[in-house]
Amino acid sequence: MADGLRKGLTSYGDAGFSLFLRKAFIKAMGYSDDALNRPIVGITNTYSDYNPCHGNVPQIIEAVKRGVMLSGAMPMVFPTISIAESFAYPTSMYLRNLMAMDTEEMIRAQPMDAVVVIGGCDKTLPAQIMAAVSADLPTVIIPVGPMVVGHHRGEVLGACTDCRRLWAKYRAGEIDDNEIEAVNGRLAPSVGTCMVMGTASTMACITEALGLSLPMSATIPAPHAERFRSAEASGRVAAEMAKAKGPRPSEILTPASFRNAQVVMQAIGGSTNGLIHLTAIAHRSPHKIDLETFDRLGREVPVLVDLKPSGEHYMEHFHHAGGVPKLMAQLGDLIDLDAKTITGQTLRDVVAGAEDVPGQDVIRPRDNPIKAEGAMAVLHGNLAPRGAVIKQSAASPKLLQHTGRAVVFESVEDMTLRVDDPDLDVNADDVLVLRNAGPKGAPGMPEAGYLPIPKKLARGGTKDMVRISDARMSGTAFGTIVLHITPESAVGGPLALVKNGDMIRLDVAKRSIDLLVDEAELEKRRAALAPAGTPDWAKRGYAHLFNETILQADEGCDFNFMRGQGKN
Repeated sequence: MADGLRKGLTSYGDAGFSLFLRKAFIKAMGYSDDALNRPIVGITNTYSDYNPCHGNVPQIIEAVKRGVMLSGAMPMVFPTISIAESFAYPTSMYLRNLMAMDTEEMIRAQPMDAVVVIGGCDKTLPAQIMAAVSADLPTVIIPVGPMVVGHHRGEVLGACTDCRRLWAKYRAGEIDDNEIEAVNGRLAPSVGTCMVMGTASTMACITEALGLSLPMSATIPAPHAERFRSAEASGRVAAEMAKAKGPRPSEILTPASFRNAQVVMQAIGGSTNGLIHLTAIAHRSPHKIDLETFDRLGREVPVLVDLKPSGEHYMEHFHHAGGVPKLMAQLGDLIDLDAKTITGQTLRDVVAGAEDVPGQDVIRPRDNPIKAEGAMAVLHGNLAPRGAVIKQSAASPKLLQHTGRAVVFESVEDMTLRVDDPDLDVNADDVLVLRNAGPKGAPGMPEAGYLPIPKKLARGGTKDMVRISDARMSGTAFGTIVLHITPESAVGGPLALVKNGDMIRLDVAKRSIDLLVDEAELEKRRAALAPAGTPDWAKRGYAHLFNETILQADEGCDFNFMRGQGKN
């Protein structure tokens, strides 16, 4: 197989001419023959002025290039799409698959013997790993790292758990305009991803557990010098992989490594989004994520990391306590330590090198967990025939078994218009229901599942309610929130049949979510549903592709034609 500059020659009908032309044009950049004869390491550039999460990417790139060159290979930086959670319309999830396609095709289209992908913000690492699995080129993944913490009136702050907590206080009238404005400038004091266990941190930890990134890379704060030393070391590893032609993702990603990722996701109090992304990654490989198996692991694996929103600390504290290697050491036989990593080490080697930090209380031992069960539970019932997810570690214990009256919102827009209406018929024991917010319905499955507490209840002291939807929620959010109801309402799922006043029963211990309406009545409602058509937003381009081919949450919300590997 050709390598270096000879790999994947542009088709002109004459291979010799193709190489001649390629070298002639790249020499315009000032490269020597010595440089061009080296193995090539491609490096993705996901920097964007719209993406503060990736604000340190230029420095990371320079450190990676240094590591590659110190090891005798040639670094080549190339741009891909950059997605930032709070700037992506309609949602970042809507664009995840586009980024995965872009990254995969650029890896295929350009000559490189190994690739370093750099990401962080919620949907970027999943997109890049999906691409890496499909391209199956030797790959090193570098997370950009979490922000450092902020401070306000003597309190430690973190985006975005504290964003939501303090915004809820503002809505309830407990914080005035001046204070919320001050908070706004202190929640995100540096570049990097959210410094709580949101989706970005969850995916970084999963990546490390899968063996696709260097030890400790998930938790090093974005501005720290250690982040750039880790990037240099990642460049060295990528150069060696380019020379050795491996290992490829297909050699690293095994049933054991996927199980390890699920165990770590439960133990860190991970984001519910992480389950969708890991499912999509697995579906790009010969392996699958089984929701029942994931739920069973949730009963066996305790939450050991004391980190918001399930606990009290922040990512930099997790890092200084020993990071993912220390967590895996505490998990003991729940982790398959024979799983391989990109460095050639096994997880057994990684765990053996874990730092022991005297007195740290962020990573708990198994006999003293934060929560006895894992972060997430999978629910089934007549409302969710193919499953739904609840982050039980961030829920109110008293609401984990609850029956209440449905208060239905037809869409995100409907909820926005009516949730704070003083005349809304709602009380604290009701169940707030949001539909048409799934992969197709919204589109892009927005993080709207964290329905706000109606203002009149919030001002009366209500902090949490049972909320259910076919949407997602940020991993940074707290509350008793049932998500990813599958199939979604927009494709005729049972959520489309719920009416105001229906009773809904949630029982997390029994893993059930049910609409207490008899089957005959549900059939009558089902027959009355309007047939689905192509919405106006989906008439052309990527939107049309998305609407026609998007899969449901239990299959990772990938496109139906992207499953399985498409190797070089």
